[in-house]
Amino acid sequence: MKARFWLALLLVIVGVVYRVVPHPWNFAPVGAIALFAGATFERRWTAVVIPLVTMFIGDLFVGLHALMPLLYATYALIAVLGMLLRERRTSPVAIGGGALASATIFFVLSNFGMWALGMYYPRTWDGLVTCFVNAIPYFGNTLASDLIFSACLFGLFHVGQTLLPAARAGVSESQ
Repeated sequence: MKARFWLALLLVIVGVVYRVVPHPWNFAPVGAIALFAGATFERRWTAVVIPLVTMFIGDLFVGLHALMPLLYATYALIAVLGMLLRERRTSPVAIGGGALASATIFFVLSNFGMWALGMYYPRTWDGLVTCFVNAIPYFGNTLASDLIFSACLFGLFHVGQTLLPAARAGVSESQ
């Protein structure tokens, strides 16, 4: 089997397992997986599909909900952001900036979606502000998980490329 397939499968498995085992709210590797996939997988569709499959399988275990389409679109957008890192993926500053942007995108879009559903907050300016203020504690977990998991994924990938000469070309379609 191709190295790309095994790496994709491993990312999905780790993401699903981490989503279904008990963990702090908003502390999961899916944002980092999306960022990493976008930065490392040559085929753009693969980079987008990996976090979406991870989310869908996880949602089958933790429950389906009305915010799913927006969250999936958010992770697809984060994968596209990862594609912008392709040339600078070895730069810790670029990876950290990508993780910060990833967490911010998730925070803004998911909370706007929660407010727009109108189930918990009135669809007023005050409701929107309240929604975002109430979500601030969760942003710390999202940011921490995106930074930590991105550092692990990109760091391990770098180490793998250093130790395995065949992996230096990245995750290409020919592997």
